Amino acid sequence: MSLPKPVMRGLLAKRLKFHLPIAFGVAITTFAVTEPRKKAYANFYKNYDAVKEFKAMREAGIFESVRPAGK
Repeated sequence: MSLPKPVMRGLLAKRLKFHLPIAFGVAITTFAVTEPRKKAYANFYKNYDAVKEFKAMREAGIFESVRPAGK
């Protein structure tokens, strides 16, 4: 009782036929998702003022280690 020989002829073509469409689909989806996200982050941080946000949060009493300016 011997094991059957593996089929090696045409193996690359068979594997590519299966994996190539999947790879292109993932690449297109990744590109379609990441580029708009990059643009959204860039637009957000163009006008973002971290100091202004910190002062607003400080006045709201979010931080335990920093008192609001009036106290």
